[in-house]
Amino acid sequence: MRLFAAVWPADDVLDHLDLALAAVRRAPAGSSSARWTAREAWHLTTAFYGDVPDGATPALVEELASGLAGQAAYRLQLRGAGVFAHRTLWVGAAGDLDAHRRVVRVCVDAGDAVGAHRDERVRDRPHLTVGRVRPGSGPPRRGRSRPGPEPVETGETLMRALAVYEGPAWDVDEVLVVESRPGAGRGGGPLYTPLERLPLA
Repeated sequence: MRLFAAVWPADDVLDHLDLALAAVRRAPAGSSSARWTAREAWHLTTAFYGDVPDGATPALVEELASGLAGQAAYRLQLRGAGVFAHRTLWVGAAGDLDAHRRVVRVCVDAGDAVGAHRDERVRDRPHLTVGRVRPGSGPPRRGRSRPGPEPVETGETLMRALAVYEGPAWDVDEVLVVESRPGAGRGGGPLYTPLERLPLA
């Protein structure tokens, strides 16, 4: 199974973000250049494990439960937005980021303990992916003479309005272990199925 660990925002937090994104989605640039992620996929990844054998999943869950046993619940809120590599549109997080980083470390260490795939991406900046810009969807630049894809600037344009976004705070009181099935979700996106919910103190 393809697994990851994540924090899922509360429903009212996702409602607020959904409303904020509605105007961006309706904008001409947004509708033509971005592929928006489904609301049910909005989460903050704490560790990605890749393909984990079924027999190793209980050990992974046990490691996670043990590591999270002393971690108290903490508060986060979605705040700000940006673009990674001109393509990935994200909304950031604020609040008790020190506590969140401790949870990330526990999740990464649990994967290491059972020999899961080591994700080398640094997760010091918690974020929620809301969409991806299609390659070559940016406006042409003046004086461009070489053939090939145009530079992508539309991602920055789309997220500029959300740079000051600030959503409601919520209590992070659990970490989810989730199965990911690429291509099986709505619109050809991934389908996420929670397998375990690990409570925080």
